[in-house]
Amino acid sequence: MTARVPAAVTAEQDTPYVRMLEQVRYHGAYSTRERAEEVVSAVLAALGRRVTGEERVELAARLPREAAQIFAAQVPGAEPMTGWAFVRDLADRTGGSLATTRWDVGSVLGVVARLAGPDLLDRIIGRLPSGYGILFGRAELVQAA
Repeated sequence: MTARVPAAVTAEQDTPYVRMLEQVRYHGAYSTRERAEEVVSAVLAALGRRVTGEERVELAARLPREAAQIFAAQVPGAEPMTGWAFVRDLADRTGGSLATTRWDVGSVLGVVARLAGPDLLDRIIGRLPSGYGILFGRAELVQAA
């Protein structure tokens, strides 16, 4: 006899947000979906404080509804923040180490990059200060002085 999974559980497991969480869980090697969700919430909130303009609207439209709500609920900061400052700020807010926070950021933003697509991601990275390309899993070329 095979055990049947209730329909509500099956439907919940197949939402875009749950799929996003599972991708982050896999790429970040988190032991539970709950831990992946904590990381996703923290990183998307931090990103929501940085991305502005049309790119903000387009990215929110490409994220799963729950993720878009976390992202869009934030008021963008007025001061520019480099990628490294972004990681430091998030570490301060979450109480994590710099290394763990950098790992968390990369785990989430790598998935966000795939959801955004290359054209939108290019525009987002182009509008942010230096250091964000690598956080999204992209090489960042710097011109020699």
